[in-house]
Amino acid sequence: MKLLDLCDYNASLLQADRFKDYCPNGLQVEGRPEVLRIATAVTASRQVLVEAIGWGADAIIVHHGYFWRNEDVRITGIKKNRIAALLKHDVSLLAYHLPLDAHSELGNNAELGRLLGIKELGRFGDQDIACRGELEQAMSLSQFVLKTEACLQRKPQAIGNPDRIIRNVAWCSGGAQGYFEAAIGQGVDAYLTGEISEQNYHLSNETGVAFIAAGHHATERLGIKALGAHLAQRFGLEHRFFDQDNPV
Repeated sequence: MKLLDLCDYNASLLQADRFKDYCPNGLQVEGRPEVLRIATAVTASRQVLVEAIGWGADAIIVHHGYFWRNEDVRITGIKKNRIAALLKHDVSLLAYHLPLDAHSELGNNAELGRLLGIKELGRFGDQDIACRGELEQAMSLSQFVLKTEACLQRKPQAIGNPDRIIRNVAWCSGGAQGYFEAAIGQGVDAYLTGEISEQNYHLSNETGVAFIAAGHHATERLGIKALGAHLAQRFGLEHRFFDQDNPV
């Protein structure tokens, strides 16, 4: 398919224009005009680029791309080496940050909720990205942590009484520890995100609401894989997900 048709479809599907984001969503580096093979990854790291280009990708679609707000705009050092690799091989880079977190079907949070067996009941937080819902079956915090570890293949860090029964859960993938107070306001038993900050420990202890940090990377693998699979099925493209493991 045409690269520009792919960009237009993604923009419409993910409603990219409605988000006030920290980076540009959509086409970040333009490559060849025709796309047959798409690679997906969480982050457009040098390793991902090398592996995807070696596989023969025409376009690489990621959650974490380039040109973040307040970063140095000069194309030097690591950024120069990454972009040079894309330009040398005429490979496009597309990135979708908040739109991919928020999408109701293919988004990180929608996929994460389904994987963990949480029925979504509503949204909250900035631009309605964070979710709240109810577990299909109530369980202790320790059991829920074990289930999360099995689903994400990453041992979470959990704050709270391991014997507390968990039914109502709020969650938001990635670095969304700043939503913890808003999650507490939703009346939940536990909040799950990717990372934890020092103050989250005290908020959890003083409110009794459990806090689970399941890994930024681990909680954001789902949406980009789902998007790639969707595009491959809809347009007959070849798709491969490149997972550079990240313990954070």
